Amino acid sequence: MKPMHDTKRSIFTLAALALLAAAPLCQAMDAAPASGAHAAASYERPALSSSTMKLDADEFRETDVWGRIRSGYAIPDLNNALVTRHAQAYAAHPGNLSRISGRASPYLYHVVSELEKRGMPTELALLPVIESAFNPQAMSSANAAGLWQFVPGTGKDFDLRQNMFKDERRGVVASTDAALSYLQRLYTMFGDWPLALAAYNWGEGNVQRAIKKNQELGKPTDFDSLAELMPAETRNYVPKLQAVKNVVANPSQYGVTLPAIDNQPYFTTVDKTSDIDLAIAAQLAEMSLDEFKALNPQFKKPVIIGGERTKILLPTENAEKFHINLAQWGHALSTWTTHRITGARVTIAQLASKFGTTPDVIRQANNIPPQSRLKAGSTILVPKTSASSHGDIAENIIENAVVAFEADRGKAKRNASRFKAKASTSKNSKRLARNTSSKRKQR
Repeated sequence: MKPMHDTKRSIFTLAALALLAAAPLCQAMDAAPASGAHAAASYERPALSSSTMKLDADEFRETDVWGRIRSGYAIPDLNNALVTRHAQAYAAHPGNLSRISGRASPYLYHVVSELEKRGMPTELALLPVIESAFNPQAMSSANAAGLWQFVPGTGKDFDLRQNMFKDERRGVVASTDAALSYLQRLYTMFGDWPLALAAYNWGEGNVQRAIKKNQELGKPTDFDSLAELMPAETRNYVPKLQAVKNVVANPSQYGVTLPAIDNQPYFTTVDKTSDIDLAIAAQLAEMSLDEFKALNPQFKKPVIIGGERTKILLPTENAEKFHINLAQWGHALSTWTTHRITGARVTIAQLASKFGTTPDVIRQANNIPPQSRLKAGSTILVPKTSASSHGDIAENIIENAVVAFEADRGKAKRNASRFKAKASTSKNSKRLARNTSSKRKQR
């Protein structure tokens, strides 16, 4: 995407912008409450003079999202050896941050806009760089998922639905809303952004206990003073964000090139109240399946379940194409339905035959590992047939469906038998070869 350029900007406007950029954006932070008993501070921009207010608002519009992030920095800077080390690491490998920034380009405008709506520091938009490298499909060893790396429990606390068909921890809009709400709550609790960020990574209970320990010892309770009580990951967490913040503030100083990101929405939302296949949705939007999934990573199955909360994200121009093509679509929107396994001896091959497909299709649609079979009580996705229901998948199935597997012992035994047979054949062949060789020598 090419950055927009405003050739009509006057010298007077440039001067006004310079004044705005130099405004004390951290004043609100300096006035932040010192304890969690107080509400979070409001981060409002400095008041404009009456003469400045008369200028066209578009004159102040940043042409690049990075500029908006820089102008909204409001967390007091951290300056220690860890910050220096992490900033040097980005400088040593400038391509890493450039690649992450390219991956962030579809999402960053939305994140920054949501932060500004809430009056929050805009450098928080850089937190997914640390959390997930802006990969919505990222999954940690602790089962944390998405851009903001929510673990299942915390995701549920913030109303991020997780079921067989979707995981809203991966959804860009839902997870961003939840993450910012969580960060606001943590700031209200601690009255300090570095501690709020440490709690986001380590858990508020752990930070509260560390604060209490230092209070009992008569020690300070700021981030630096508590750092020695934190695990290494948390001790490095805030310095890493500060390092990214420093690089974004002055990329050329670190030899980093940030891809330009237009200061305008990349995507829009489309409500979907009926079921639709992922592939059909991408086709109607005239997008590749990979492009569609990049904006809609929360959908786990080849069908998107409709409902009042179901929203599809599409680039604006593709949303227009989607509506036009949808109006002209004369076929079924969904080719999938569900089937509940009632018997323990039902094989994947039998299911495939029943629903007119192949075992590979059944396994792929339901993420069934090889050499395993479905347990009784499992609900799986299967292709619709003339004998199956053609309506949408019911809400009670969506919320309660589970899939459970177990090792296919019969298959394992068959494989073991084949292995033994091959081994036996190999031994017999070797014995026959030795006997033949012996006879030749005797001759």
